Amino acid sequence: MDFDALDRQGYLLFREAVSQDCVERLRIAFDAGIVPSDQWPVPRASDWHHSLLDLDPDVQHLCRLPVLIDGVRHILKQPFFLAQVEGREPLAGNAPQLLHRDGAGMTRQYVAAIAWLDPYDAENGATQIIPGTHRENHDDSAMAEVLAGDVGDILLFDPDVLHGATTNRTGARRRSLLLSYAAVTLRAQHKQTEALRNIRMDTSEIFV
Repeated sequence: MDFDALDRQGYLLFREAVSQDCVERLRIAFDAGIVPSDQWPVPRASDWHHSLLDLDPDVQHLCRLPVLIDGVRHILKQPFFLAQVEGREPLAGNAPQLLHRDGAGMTRQYVAAIAWLDPYDAENGATQIIPGTHRENHDDSAMAEVLAGDVGDILLFDPDVLHGATTNRTGARRRSLLLSYAAVTLRAQHKQTEALRNIRMDTSEIFV
């Protein structure tokens, strides 16, 4: 793994990290787990599909891929746990996300990953990201890069790096899994809000 690039950019993109057979099973789990936006404990945006799939064994296997665990370990540099995984898919004409940070002020506390189950690019709502914006003395006005790739790609990123989904202009499917890992010091706090986020999986496993 290119840890230097991960430190410099704030992210790494692993091409075809998930086998095609596994992707097919993950797609089935994704579609079966779609829950209408207004039926989540906290209502979700209606211009996205949100899938409840954290108990699926293939999903759990994906979350434990060595390349992901090694990358999270490098960023956090402390014991951590798998905090959340859910499916997300922008629908045709969805409102783009503003460039944002998931972990502002929480350096070395969280790491996120996105695993794509469909081809993704600027036409169907792919993620855009500004490399290096997780570091001190960064330039928030730098040009964002819209990622593009194929099924089975995984993006691992420091949630302090600026990123956000774009608009799905074509309506082509762009299913993905969003994974969140957190430092073990946050586990008690995390347990208090699991029901609000519809987390059903066991989060007790600690990675060191």
